[in-house]
Amino acid sequence: MLQNTSFWHAFVVTLKRLALAVPLTLFIVFITAYPMAKSSQKFKGREFYTYFMLIPMLFGGGLIPEYMTFMKYGLVNNLWVLVLPGLVPVFSVILLMNFIRDLPAEMEEAASIDGAGPLTSLFRVVLPLATPAIATIALFCIVGHWNSWFDGILYMNHPKNYPLQSFLQKAITAYDAKTITSKDLMTMRLISDQTTRAAQIFVATLPVLIVYPFLQKHFTKGLVMGSVKG
Repeated sequence: MLQNTSFWHAFVVTLKRLALAVPLTLFIVFITAYPMAKSSQKFKGREFYTYFMLIPMLFGGGLIPEYMTFMKYGLVNNLWVLVLPGLVPVFSVILLMNFIRDLPAEMEEAASIDGAGPLTSLFRVVLPLATPAIATIALFCIVGHWNSWFDGILYMNHPKNYPLQSFLQKAITAYDAKTITSKDLMTMRLISDQTTRAAQIFVATLPVLIVYPFLQKHFTKGLVMGSVKG
């Protein structure tokens, strides 16, 4: 399994996907949730933007229109097709929005009295306080992208561009006779194909198992405080 270059190439594709998706998602979710957390008096048109985000969350155009759209913009067989569709998770925006609402408004008022502008208050007052919710959203984003396999099979025409989970799905469900070498046949006499598949799944799970303990301490606090308003 360690000598399988296709496995490690898919591993690198997934790492590239995470390197693009996680920072962009956190940034967009943060700058979207902050104004949405304000009242309608401070943010005109807030209700319009709320429905603008909620409607696509509940209703979708379907798989074929999505594929045709991505193909028209040249995203098929491109790494960005794995990143852009899930760039603004509405659930995460709502979670962070409710979390920011619970923060004391006096802190921003004190910052504005000291001469801080909206961006200064956003990144120097709200951002440090919203760390638990952001860590929770980061965990959702990492696990979601790491476990996603269907979009890779759907939008990638060449197996060399598969992310890790798409590669594992293909490896588990079917063998490609063209990729089996004489050395692989000799190895198969000693071990079963299920052993190799289990080893690949185990190695693919390790990164999430390593990351999770560092974010777990923020998970409960960020999820509970961001999900309840009242």
